[in-house]
Amino acid sequence: PRHPRIPSLCTLSASLVAMPHKIEEFKNFLLMARLKDAKSVKIRKNVDNVNRYLYTLVITDKEKEEKPKQSLPPGLAVKELK
Repeated sequence: PRHPRIPSLCTLSASLVAMPHKIEEFKNFLLMARLKDAKSVKIRKNVDNVNRYLYTLVITDKEKEEKPKQSLPPGLAVKELK
């Protein structure tokens, strides 16, 4: 069981910008994931090394954790990290 204060993370690798960004809105994250140059999505269960990825969606609601996986485009590579 996870600690209730530790949010889940979904990170999106894209070649749009060079600086990491934190995205708080799920709709904005999906818009970025649907762009042509989006390469992959990495799903993490903790907050370690957030700055390493270009776009990071932080989900603090436990009920909404599975929603990003279901809503991602089918051609995008999804990798779950521990």
